[in-house]
Amino acid sequence: MSPAEEEKSLPLPERWPRASKFALSACAAAVAELVTFPLDLTKTRLQIQGEAAVRRSGAPAGQAVPYRGMLRTAAGIVQEEGLGKLWQGATPAVYRHIVYSGVRMVAYEHLRDSVLGRAEDKTFPLWKAVVGGMSAGAIGQFFASPTDLVKVQMQMEGKRKLEGKPLRFRGVHHAFLKILSEGGIRGLWAGWVPNVQRAALVNMGDLTTYDSVKHFLLLNTPLVDNSVTHSISSACSGLVAAVLGTPADVVKTRIMNQPRDKQGRGLLYKSSMDCLIQTVQGEGFMSLYKGFIPTWMRMAPWSLVFWLTYEQIRRICGVSSF
Repeated sequence: MSPAEEEKSLPLPERWPRASKFALSACAAAVAELVTFPLDLTKTRLQIQGEAAVRRSGAPAGQAVPYRGMLRTAAGIVQEEGLGKLWQGATPAVYRHIVYSGVRMVAYEHLRDSVLGRAEDKTFPLWKAVVGGMSAGAIGQFFASPTDLVKVQMQMEGKRKLEGKPLRFRGVHHAFLKILSEGGIRGLWAGWVPNVQRAALVNMGDLTTYDSVKHFLLLNTPLVDNSVTHSISSACSGLVAAVLGTPADVVKTRIMNQPRDKQGRGLLYKSSMDCLIQTVQGEGFMSLYKGFIPTWMRMAPWSLVFWLTYEQIRRICGVSSF
Protein backbone atom coordinates (compact mmCIF):
# COMPACT_ATOMS: atom_id res chain seq x y z
CA MET A 1 0.00 0.00 0.00
CA SER A 2 1.38 3.40 -1.02
CA PRO A 3 1.80 6.18 1.58
CA ALA A 4 -1.09 8.11 0.00
CA GLU A 5 -3.40 5.09 0.16
CA GLU A 6 -2.28 4.33 3.71
CA GLU A 7 -3.06 7.91 4.75
CA LYS A 8 -6.54 7.72 3.20
CA SER A 9 -7.27 4.54 5.16
CA LEU A 10 -6.64 6.27 8.50
CA PRO A 11 -9.63 7.47 10.58
CA LEU A 12 -10.52 11.15 10.18
CA PRO A 13 -9.20 12.15 13.65
CA GLU A 14 -5.77 10.84 12.67
CA ARG A 15 -5.78 12.34 9.18
CA TRP A 16 -6.92 15.79 10.31
CA PRO A 17 -6.30 15.92 14.07
CA ARG A 18 -6.65 19.68 14.56
CA ALA A 19 -9.73 20.01 12.37
CA SER A 20 -11.31 17.07 14.19
CA LYS A 21 -10.57 18.54 17.61
CA PHE A 22 -11.97 21.89 16.44
CA ALA A 23 -15.21 20.23 15.33
CA LEU A 24 -15.54 18.14 18.50
CA SER A 25 -14.99 21.10 20.83
CA ALA A 26 -17.43 23.22 18.78
CA CYS A 27 -20.14 20.56 19.14
CA ALA A 28 -19.60 20.24 22.90
CA ALA A 29 -19.61 24.03 23.31
CA ALA A 30 -22.87 24.42 21.34
CA VAL A 31 -24.60 21.90 23.63
CA ALA A 32 -23.29 23.62 26.78
CA GLU A 33 -24.24 27.08 25.48
CA LEU A 34 -27.85 26.20 24.71
CA VAL A 35 -28.35 24.50 28.09
CA THR A 36 -27.00 27.44 30.15
CA PHE A 37 -27.86 30.44 27.93
CA PRO A 38 -30.72 31.84 30.13
CA LEU A 39 -28.18 32.44 32.91
CA ASP A 40 -25.97 34.34 30.47
CA LEU A 41 -28.88 36.60 29.49
CA THR A 42 -29.71 37.24 33.16
CA LYS A 43 -26.08 38.05 33.88
CA THR A 44 -25.95 40.57 31.00
CA ARG A 45 -29.09 42.37 32.19
CA LEU A 46 -27.70 42.58 35.75
CA GLN A 47 -24.41 44.03 34.52
CA ILE A 48 -26.22 46.89 32.74
CA GLN A 49 -28.52 47.81 35.67
CA GLY A 50 -27.66 51.00 37.57
CA GLU A 51 -24.96 52.08 35.12
CA ALA A 52 -23.43 55.26 36.60
CA ALA A 53 -22.11 56.54 33.25
CA VAL A 54 -25.65 56.58 31.82
CA ARG A 55 -26.86 58.79 34.68
CA ARG A 56 -23.91 61.19 34.30
CA SER A 57 -24.30 61.42 30.52
CA GLY A 58 -27.82 62.77 30.90
CA ALA A 59 -29.17 60.11 28.54
CA PRO A 60 -32.78 59.07 29.17
CA ALA A 61 -32.72 56.19 31.60
CA GLY A 62 -35.99 54.77 30.37
CA GLN A 63 -38.17 52.78 32.69
CA ALA A 64 -36.94 52.38 36.25
CA VAL A 65 -35.30 49.07 36.95
CA PRO A 66 -38.24 46.83 37.93
CA TYR A 67 -36.23 43.96 39.36
CA ARG A 68 -32.85 43.24 40.92
CA GLY A 69 -31.01 40.06 41.73
CA MET A 70 -30.65 36.94 39.66
CA LEU A 71 -33.95 35.19 40.34
CA ARG A 72 -36.08 38.34 40.18
CA THR A 73 -34.36 39.45 37.00
CA ALA A 74 -34.97 36.08 35.33
CA ALA A 75 -38.57 36.01 36.56
CA GLY A 76 -39.09 39.55 35.32
CA ILE A 77 -37.85 38.67 31.86
CA VAL A 78 -40.24 35.70 31.67
CA GLN A 79 -43.23 37.69 32.97
CA GLU A 80 -42.70 40.82 30.88
CA GLU A 81 -41.10 39.48 27.70
CA GLY A 82 -41.99 35.80 27.57
CA LEU A 83 -40.20 32.54 28.25
CA GLY A 84 -38.63 32.44 24.79
CA LYS A 85 -36.77 35.70 25.49
CA LEU A 86 -34.49 33.81 27.87
CA TRP A 87 -32.84 32.50 24.70
CA GLN A 88 -32.74 35.85 22.87
CA GLY A 89 -29.29 36.14 21.33
CA ALA A 90 -28.65 32.40 21.55
CA THR A 91 -27.88 32.09 17.82
CA PRO A 92 -24.87 34.46 17.81
CA ALA A 93 -23.83 32.92 21.14
CA VAL A 94 -23.64 29.48 19.49
CA TYR A 95 -21.79 31.01 16.52
CA ARG A 96 -19.38 32.58 18.99
CA HIS A 97 -18.67 29.33 20.79
CA ILE A 98 -18.15 27.41 17.57
CA VAL A 99 -15.32 29.84 16.76
CA TYR A 100 -14.14 30.61 20.30
CA SER A 101 -14.13 27.12 21.79
CA GLY A 102 -12.83 25.50 18.64
CA VAL A 103 -9.87 27.87 18.37
CA ARG A 104 -9.02 27.96 22.08
CA MET A 105 -9.05 24.18 22.54
CA VAL A 106 -6.91 23.52 19.46
CA ALA A 107 -4.54 26.38 20.41
CA TYR A 108 -4.15 25.15 24.01
CA GLU A 109 -3.38 21.57 23.05
CA HIS A 110 -0.89 22.76 20.42
CA LEU A 111 0.83 25.05 22.94
CA ARG A 112 0.82 22.33 25.61
CA ASP A 113 2.09 19.47 23.47
CA SER A 114 4.28 21.19 20.85
CA VAL A 115 5.33 24.71 21.86
CA LEU A 116 5.65 24.83 25.66
CA GLY A 117 6.18 21.09 26.08
CA ARG A 118 5.61 18.77 29.00
CA ALA A 119 8.20 17.96 31.66
CA GLU A 120 10.25 14.76 31.45
CA ASP A 121 7.79 12.97 33.73
CA LYS A 122 4.95 13.96 31.31
CA THR A 123 3.51 16.51 33.75
CA PHE A 124 2.63 20.03 32.60
CA PRO A 125 3.99 22.69 35.02
CA LEU A 126 1.44 25.16 36.37
CA TRP A 127 3.19 28.22 34.95
CA LYS A 128 3.09 26.69 31.48
CA ALA A 129 -0.58 25.84 31.93
CA VAL A 130 -1.26 29.48 32.90
CA VAL A 131 0.62 30.83 29.86
CA GLY A 132 -1.06 28.31 27.57
CA GLY A 133 -4.56 28.92 28.95
CA MET A 134 -4.33 32.71 28.77
CA SER A 135 -2.81 32.67 25.28
CA ALA A 136 -5.36 30.20 23.91
CA GLY A 137 -8.26 32.18 25.40
CA ALA A 138 -7.01 35.47 23.98
CA ILE A 139 -6.53 34.01 20.50
CA GLY A 140 -9.91 32.31 20.47
CA GLN A 141 -11.77 35.39 21.75
CA PHE A 142 -10.14 37.76 19.26
CA PHE A 143 -11.51 35.71 16.37
CA ALA A 144 -14.92 35.36 18.05
CA SER A 145 -15.31 38.98 19.21
CA PRO A 146 -17.76 40.08 16.44
CA THR A 147 -20.20 37.31 17.36
CA ASP A 148 -19.92 38.25 21.04
CA LEU A 149 -20.72 41.88 20.19
CA VAL A 150 -23.88 40.84 18.33
CA LYS A 151 -24.89 38.51 21.18
CA VAL A 152 -24.61 41.25 23.84
CA GLN A 153 -26.53 43.81 21.78
CA MET A 154 -29.30 41.33 20.90
CA GLN A 155 -29.65 40.34 24.55
CA MET A 156 -30.60 43.96 25.35
CA GLU A 157 -33.32 44.21 22.67
CA GLY A 158 -36.07 43.00 25.01
CA LYS A 159 -35.15 45.66 27.56
CA ARG A 160 -35.22 48.38 24.87
CA LYS A 161 -38.71 47.29 23.85
CA LEU A 162 -39.96 47.56 27.44
CA GLU A 163 -38.47 51.06 27.71
CA GLY A 164 -40.33 52.14 24.59
CA LYS A 165 -37.21 52.44 22.47
CA PRO A 166 -37.14 51.23 18.85
CA LEU A 167 -35.56 47.82 18.26
CA ARG A 168 -32.21 47.99 16.54
CA PHE A 169 -32.11 44.61 14.82
CA ARG A 170 -34.47 42.25 12.99
CA GLY A 171 -32.21 39.24 13.49
CA VAL A 172 -28.64 38.02 13.73
CA HIS A 173 -27.63 38.70 10.14
CA HIS A 174 -29.28 42.13 10.18
CA ALA A 175 -27.33 42.93 13.36
CA PHE A 176 -24.03 41.98 11.71
CA LEU A 177 -24.83 44.06 8.62
CA LYS A 178 -26.01 47.09 10.62
CA ILE A 179 -22.95 47.10 12.88
CA LEU A 180 -20.73 46.70 9.81
CA SER A 181 -22.47 49.55 7.93
CA GLU A 182 -22.30 51.92 10.92
CA GLY A 183 -18.81 51.21 12.20
CA GLY A 184 -17.06 49.35 9.40
CA ILE A 185 -14.85 46.33 10.01
CA ARG A 186 -13.48 47.97 13.15
CA GLY A 187 -17.03 48.30 14.46
CA LEU A 188 -17.34 44.50 14.59
CA TRP A 189 -14.42 44.45 17.01
CA ALA A 190 -15.82 47.10 19.37
CA GLY A 191 -14.92 46.12 22.91
CA TRP A 192 -12.42 43.49 21.76
CA VAL A 193 -9.74 44.62 24.24
CA PRO A 194 -11.74 43.90 27.43
CA ASN A 195 -13.20 40.89 25.64
CA VAL A 196 -9.75 39.41 25.06
CA GLN A 197 -8.64 40.39 28.57
CA ARG A 198 -11.67 38.63 30.02
CA ALA A 199 -11.12 35.54 27.87
CA ALA A 200 -7.48 35.33 28.95
CA LEU A 201 -8.51 35.45 32.62
CA VAL A 202 -11.45 33.06 32.16
CA ASN A 203 -9.28 30.54 30.37
CA MET A 204 -6.58 30.85 33.00
CA GLY A 205 -9.36 29.73 35.33
CA ASP A 206 -11.05 27.26 32.99
CA LEU A 207 -8.44 25.51 30.83
CA THR A 208 -5.57 25.88 33.29
CA THR A 209 -7.60 24.75 36.31
CA TYR A 210 -9.28 21.85 34.51
CA ASP A 211 -6.02 20.56 33.02
CA SER A 212 -4.05 20.99 36.25
CA VAL A 213 -6.71 19.54 38.58
CA LYS A 214 -7.45 16.61 36.28
CA HIS A 215 -3.83 15.53 35.95
CA PHE A 216 -3.15 16.17 39.65
CA LEU A 217 -6.02 13.82 40.53
CA LEU A 218 -4.83 11.19 38.07
CA LEU A 219 -1.26 11.30 39.38
CA ASN A 220 -1.93 11.66 43.12
CA THR A 221 -5.24 9.92 43.87
CA PRO A 222 -6.85 6.54 43.09
CA LEU A 223 -9.20 8.26 40.62
CA VAL A 224 -8.99 7.22 36.99
CA ASP A 225 -9.73 9.12 33.78
CA ASN A 226 -13.54 8.93 33.91
CA SER A 227 -16.62 11.09 34.40
CA VAL A 228 -16.02 11.50 38.14
CA THR A 229 -12.59 13.01 37.57
CA HIS A 230 -13.93 15.16 34.74
CA SER A 231 -16.79 16.43 36.96
CA ILE A 232 -14.51 17.39 39.87
CA SER A 233 -12.09 19.14 37.53
CA SER A 234 -14.84 21.04 35.72
CA ALA A 235 -16.43 22.19 39.02
CA CYS A 236 -13.10 23.69 40.10
CA SER A 237 -12.52 25.31 36.73
CA GLY A 238 -15.97 26.94 36.67
CA LEU A 239 -15.50 28.59 40.07
CA VAL A 240 -12.00 29.91 39.36
CA ALA A 241 -13.04 31.17 35.92
CA ALA A 242 -16.01 33.10 37.38
CA VAL A 243 -13.89 34.77 40.08
CA LEU A 244 -11.18 35.83 37.62
CA GLY A 245 -13.39 36.75 34.68
CA THR A 246 -16.42 38.62 36.11
CA PRO A 247 -14.82 42.12 36.45
CA ALA A 248 -13.56 42.05 32.86
CA ASP A 249 -16.93 40.66 31.76
CA VAL A 250 -18.79 43.62 33.33
CA VAL A 251 -16.47 46.09 31.55
CA LYS A 252 -16.81 44.21 28.26
CA THR A 253 -20.61 44.13 28.45
CA ARG A 254 -20.88 47.85 29.18
CA ILE A 255 -18.50 48.87 26.40
CA MET A 256 -20.27 46.68 23.87
CA ASN A 257 -23.72 47.91 24.89
CA GLN A 258 -22.94 51.67 25.02
CA PRO A 259 -24.37 54.03 22.37
CA ARG A 260 -21.98 55.15 19.64
CA ASP A 261 -21.55 58.18 17.38
CA LYS A 262 -21.46 58.10 13.58
CA GLN A 263 -17.75 57.26 13.64
CA GLY A 264 -18.39 54.25 15.86
CA ARG A 265 -16.83 55.85 18.96
CA GLY A 266 -18.40 55.13 22.32
CA LEU A 267 -20.36 57.96 23.94
CA LEU A 268 -19.99 56.76 27.55
CA TYR A 269 -16.51 55.25 27.78
CA LYS A 270 -13.25 56.10 26.02
CA SER A 271 -11.61 52.75 26.77
CA SER A 272 -11.86 49.67 28.94
CA MET A 273 -9.75 51.39 31.62
CA ASP A 274 -12.05 54.44 31.55
CA CYS A 275 -15.06 52.14 31.95
CA LEU A 276 -13.36 50.36 34.86
CA ILE A 277 -12.56 53.65 36.63
CA GLN A 278 -16.04 55.14 36.07
CA THR A 279 -17.71 51.96 37.29
CA VAL A 280 -15.66 51.74 40.49
CA GLN A 281 -15.94 55.47 41.25
CA GLY A 282 -19.65 55.68 40.51
CA GLU A 283 -20.88 52.35 41.86
CA GLY A 284 -18.14 50.97 44.10
CA PHE A 285 -15.66 48.11 43.69
CA MET A 286 -18.24 45.37 44.15
CA SER A 287 -20.10 46.64 41.08
CA LEU A 288 -17.39 44.80 39.12
CA TYR A 289 -19.01 41.62 40.40
CA LYS A 290 -22.55 42.47 39.25
CA GLY A 291 -23.97 39.29 37.82
CA PHE A 292 -21.38 37.12 39.62
CA ILE A 293 -23.94 34.60 40.93
CA PRO A 294 -25.50 33.90 37.51
CA THR A 295 -22.00 33.99 36.00
CA TRP A 296 -20.83 31.34 38.45
CA MET A 297 -24.08 29.39 38.23
CA ARG A 298 -23.69 29.43 34.47
CA MET A 299 -19.97 28.66 34.34
CA ALA A 300 -20.26 25.72 36.71
CA PRO A 301 -22.89 23.80 34.67
CA TRP A 302 -21.38 25.13 31.43
CA SER A 303 -18.00 23.70 32.36
CA LEU A 304 -19.60 20.46 33.54
CA VAL A 305 -21.67 19.99 30.37
CA PHE A 306 -18.84 21.07 28.08
CA TRP A 307 -16.06 18.96 29.57
CA LEU A 308 -18.17 15.84 30.05
CA THR A 309 -19.53 16.13 26.49
CA TYR A 310 -16.11 16.94 25.05
CA GLU A 311 -14.31 14.09 26.79
CA GLN A 312 -17.02 11.60 25.81
CA ILE A 313 -17.10 12.74 22.18
CA ARG A 314 -13.31 12.42 22.00
CA ARG A 315 -13.50 8.90 23.43
CA ILE A 316 -16.26 7.84 21.02
CA CYS A 317 -14.37 9.27 18.04
CA GLY A 318 -11.12 7.59 19.03
CA VAL A 319 -9.30 10.77 20.05
CA SER A 320 -7.09 10.64 23.14
CA SER A 321 -8.38 12.16 26.39
CA PHE A 322 -7.75 15.87 26.89
